[in-house]
Amino acid sequence: MLSRVWSSTTLGIEAIPVEIETHIESGMPRYTVVGLPDGAVRESRDRIWAALRNSGLPLPRGAITVNLAPADLRKEGAAFDLPMALGLLAASEGSPSPEALAPFVIVGELALDGKVRPVRGVLPIAIQARRDGRKGVIVPLDNAEEAALVEGLEVYPVASLQEAVGLLTGAVSREPFRRDLKALFAEAQTYDVDFADVRGQENVKRALEVAAAGGHNVLMVGPPGAGKTMLARRLPTILPPLTPEEALETTKIHSVGGKLNGVGLIARRPFRAPHHTISDAGLCGGGAHPMPGEISLAHNGVLFLDELPEFKRQVLEVLRQPLESGRITISRARFSIEYPARFMLVASMNPCPCGHLNDPRRTCVCTPPQVQRYLSKISGPLLDRIDLHIEVTPVPFEELSRRQEGEPSAAIRARVVAARERQAERFRDVPGVYCNAQMPARLVRRYCTLDAEGQQLMKLAIHRLGLSARAYDRILKVARTIADLAGSEEIRPEHLSEAIQYRSLDRESWFLR
Repeated sequence: MLSRVWSSTTLGIEAIPVEIETHIESGMPRYTVVGLPDGAVRESRDRIWAALRNSGLPLPRGAITVNLAPADLRKEGAAFDLPMALGLLAASEGSPSPEALAPFVIVGELALDGKVRPVRGVLPIAIQARRDGRKGVIVPLDNAEEAALVEGLEVYPVASLQEAVGLLTGAVSREPFRRDLKALFAEAQTYDVDFADVRGQENVKRALEVAAAGGHNVLMVGPPGAGKTMLARRLPTILPPLTPEEALETTKIHSVGGKLNGVGLIARRPFRAPHHTISDAGLCGGGAHPMPGEISLAHNGVLFLDELPEFKRQVLEVLRQPLESGRITISRARFSIEYPARFMLVASMNPCPCGHLNDPRRTCVCTPPQVQRYLSKISGPLLDRIDLHIEVTPVPFEELSRRQEGEPSAAIRARVVAARERQAERFRDVPGVYCNAQMPARLVRRYCTLDAEGQQLMKLAIHRLGLSARAYDRILKVARTIADLAGSEEIRPEHLSEAIQYRSLDRESWFLR
């Protein structure tokens, strides 16, 4: 007999339908899986046989051939265990029937006792099932939350192989699993940290507000213990909430990477802080079976690199292209995968090897050549892609001991959201541009015009302060964001002067001050 079961696999963050054909005929017992299966798929035979026996279900007999179509696409992982087991039962016993199997896409890994374990990539699989016109999906119980995010699709979670068989034969009656998306978004907007906890550092909080309003990259430079990491971890609390489309795309990436950890929806902006020992493959993605890296897991959120000069230079150079394009392409001999990677880069570093160059309480013991070598670990092209350079100094005792709380994140976020709404209106007819930091040169010339006073101020900044020419467009973009925060249609001199002061590391002999 012949049976057909629909399943799916992922390539990048997209799903590809897979048809599992099972043919059983009389003859010497054998079990053959064709269609470019990897080791995990070939090993499924032993898991399936044990699961069938321990679930009290009949074992198929005879010469068995299982084909995974399309045959020229490599099939990876254990997600085919459950549909292959159901296909074997349908081909040998005629139950479940072809009519019962046809409307569903089925995925799940089998334990030896017949339990169904969670798998990766269920969200893109569910999205593809809806595109293909399937009635619903049968998924492991732990994957029900993410599958239920897809509207217009019936989701049936199962805990065991026996339960899946009962569902398809009618022995088990169950309503589709549903989730309230509005409630999920509401629950996600609470944070354990807040800018109200920060004492002092008003200039840094203002700079982070500007960065959040325009989507700008930030580099904080200061001595150890000045609060750089603490401030960076509070940045997501003032970013605009994720839109449903952004949340769905972000969740797809985490689903494929196996990073959901039981959370059905990524409803708040990601904050990723990899250790400085990370490899370039760990940062940008890759491996024998390419998976999304940290820059993709930070998509629509924040990538925080603490102690930036401690990262390997080749790892940092990987960031240059994604910072410009918002995507990362991983190429292999047989295929190429593209992952989204549009994130805010927030980095921190000491100003010198000893860390006390701009510390008013301690004396720096580093020589100018040592400071220069330390700063040169960050290449000019990478530094050019960081819009704001912020000097962070230690907070004095009077500020630390102050009982009064600072401005809460909710108040700052309201201003950031208002500025982002102005930008959304400005760029509504420009595809791929959502905030000021993403403006190409032609839009900078169009929306960042300066009056005569502003032109003179920029000229002085370039020539007298020693600012590099590469900082010109970056300053204009930041000035445009500051004007948006102020509700101004024009970039005024005060907006421009504030933007200029955020280019500390572009100044000649900055480390000799």
